[in-house]
Amino acid sequence: MRIKVVNPNTTAAMTTAIHRAALSVAAKGTEVEAATPSMGPASIESHYDEALSVPGVLDEIAKGELSGVDGYVLACFGDPGLDAARELAAGPVVGIAEAAMRTATYLGRTFTVVTTLPRTRGRAWDLAERYGVTRFCAGVHAVDIPVLDLDPDTLPRLTEACREALAADKADAVVLGCAGMADLCADLTKTVGAPVIDGVRAATLQVQSLVTMALTTNHGDEYAKPPPKAYTGLLHGFSRA
Repeated sequence: MRIKVVNPNTTAAMTTAIHRAALSVAAKGTEVEAATPSMGPASIESHYDEALSVPGVLDEIAKGELSGVDGYVLACFGDPGLDAARELAAGPVVGIAEAAMRTATYLGRTFTVVTTLPRTRGRAWDLAERYGVTRFCAGVHAVDIPVLDLDPDTLPRLTEACREALAADKADAVVLGCAGMADLCADLTKTVGAPVIDGVRAATLQVQSLVTMALTTNHGDEYAKPPPKAYTGLLHGFSRA
């Protein structure tokens, strides 16, 4: 089985950390590769960033289809381009926000999300509504650390933010609202006193399970392959014959 983890931003160091997280839960015999797109933003912290990350994501999905990838993880908490990726991919595509939120519902009555910048909280709420888990999501909180500043030195601030979110929301679990937090998840789980879910690991396991069960997206209707048409300008390379 081959799983491709796509980091929708163009920061290679973050791709390396995401890859490490995915590999940590992969079963024996599962090959996990991680990709950094050739185009897109250095980090995703706005609707503008998210929109401009999608062509790079879809380019990586298309490459994966040519090389025989069995399933994909979209490793950004905004799940950018998820619907379009599902149209392109023969195998399952799972975004880390959906994977993390659904996993959290197995671990308690409610969960709280701890994300990066305050401006990204609305997107987390939008996704909770889309995925049908708003009654489980007790709150969304921001630690106010930019994505590319997340590192072991920020662990104390993130730990405190998780503890405060759990207490404020009386929640049973924490969902980490950024793939850049994946490397910190194990330490947080030890110190926070409640389950802490990293979406990269959750999504990797969900893709692995779906492929094992020979299940994938239904391509019979909305998620059918995109109709052939020309694209112009910078998107010329995305034209489909």
